[in-house]
Amino acid sequence: MKNSESDQAFFIESDEDDDKDSIRGEDDGNESEFSNYSDDNPHHQSKPSSLNPSWPQSYRQSIDLYSSVPSPSLNFLGTPTLSRLGSSFLSSSLTRRHTPEILPSLSKPFLPPATDNQQPQERRSSHSLLPPRGSSAKKLPPYQKSSKVSHELPLARQSSYGQSVVNGINVLCGVGILSTPYAVKEGGWVGLLLLFLFGVLSFYTGILLRYCLDSQPGLETYPDIGQAAFGTTGRLIISIILYVELYACCVEYIILESDNLSSLFPNAHLNLGGLILNAHYLFAIMIALAVLPTVWLRDMSVLSYISAGGVVASVLAAGCLFWVGLVDNVGFQIETTKALNLSSFPVAIGLYGYCYSGHAVFPNIYTSMAKKSQYPVVLLTSFCICGVLYAGVAVMGYMMFGESTASQFTLNLPTNLVASKLAVWTTVVNPFTKYALTISPVAMSLEELIPSNHMKSHIYSILIRTGLVLSTLLVALCIPFFGLVMSLIGSLMTMLVTLILPCLCFLSIRKGKITLFQVSLCVLIIAVGTVSLGIGTYTSLAAIIQELS
Repeated sequence: MKNSESDQAFFIESDEDDDKDSIRGEDDGNESEFSNYSDDNPHHQSKPSSLNPSWPQSYRQSIDLYSSVPSPSLNFLGTPTLSRLGSSFLSSSLTRRHTPEILPSLSKPFLPPATDNQQPQERRSSHSLLPPRGSSAKKLPPYQKSSKVSHELPLARQSSYGQSVVNGINVLCGVGILSTPYAVKEGGWVGLLLLFLFGVLSFYTGILLRYCLDSQPGLETYPDIGQAAFGTTGRLIISIILYVELYACCVEYIILESDNLSSLFPNAHLNLGGLILNAHYLFAIMIALAVLPTVWLRDMSVLSYISAGGVVASVLAAGCLFWVGLVDNVGFQIETTKALNLSSFPVAIGLYGYCYSGHAVFPNIYTSMAKKSQYPVVLLTSFCICGVLYAGVAVMGYMMFGESTASQFTLNLPTNLVASKLAVWTTVVNPFTKYALTISPVAMSLEELIPSNHMKSHIYSILIRTGLVLSTLLVALCIPFFGLVMSLIGSLMTMLVTLILPCLCFLSIRKGKITLFQVSLCVLIIAVGTVSLGIGTYTSLAAIIQELS
């Protein structure tokens, strides 16, 4: 969740037709053989199902805002549906301060009941690794009460193939690309195999999420899958894990900004009555204060447009690295590189794992697609593009800097070159726009806990969001180790969200409907994820403790 890869927010003015967009079975006849699959019981009727919207109710809306690219200018990749804005940036951020909103999707059963004659769309597949669709998921408890939530509503979910691919790349290819050369340094050239191994396994578990979503009508998000698999406890645990991952990414953003601005202005400092703040502390505090007003906004549509440039920013930073190495001729240090570095190899596990932390958003991308049959191809395209970009930057960066490779390759670039300055400033601006969108899902989930009689008061939201920003600043100041924190997130959170939980949910939901081979493959992936989690987390924590001492 980190990488970051937005639908605009607007005043509530949706009609009944908007609510129907969340119902499955809208695939057209242009389904590829790769993406099709068969039902083991073609005469099976989906049963009525509804969800008691237990915490968090705001997940769908907040993650849509965080992850989706709203720009309608992607015609070269497909034909996107034009988005519509219901309010301007200023009007919604100012007037909604005292305007409570009741989301239609939350004031009604979260999972719309299916009619008696409603049947799931039939599909066929020759893909032996992917299971048939069934309806063996645990039925969710009945809807009990409506709830009021004071936040934004996403736009109509009609993403084209091109938009979905860019959304996938925007989620996968974030700040993790800056540390891929460092990952090679920590693990050696052999460690690059982990990049491709995790890529293949993550792609497959991303496909498994689709079958979990299709197991019964109305499932839309990762927490929904957790509830279908393990009840309310599963929903709660998965939600907490996802929110902690987003919170940790915000900590990384502050460390990233502080490191890069310090490299640009190493002599910056501030003397406050004998208390001297060096460049790292000074810029970390300044960044936190700068992003604070953006976090207070109720309508983040402007930030959504800007953060959609995350894909461009990642490609631009990578291009600057190649330019410095190949055109500016800074030289290579291939003789200092190592084939295998066993002592720090576990750190590389978390760094490579972090590169594929997009599963929290994949269900939202799938349910927002106009042609859901294209989801496997969208996922494959996104993973291939990101994998090639990661590998290229990793190889080039490690060849250029060898054993002196820093946790972010921008810190190794010569400061006197134009390409270096462009890469650093691109790295600085991009997380600045994404911070508010990343912390917003966490804030909105906490705002749900505000008593209903206080929801009209905006002061509680301001206090919650201010507290979150200050806490991320405090953590970043206490643990200012970008690479090690990223390795910890990748080992602990990403392995859970990307490898372990999708397989566990799939086995629970599809129990009795899958083959022995599919069960064995899921068990193998769970084993790989568990071992990586244990070794990577222990090593990262030990290294952080050693640095602090």
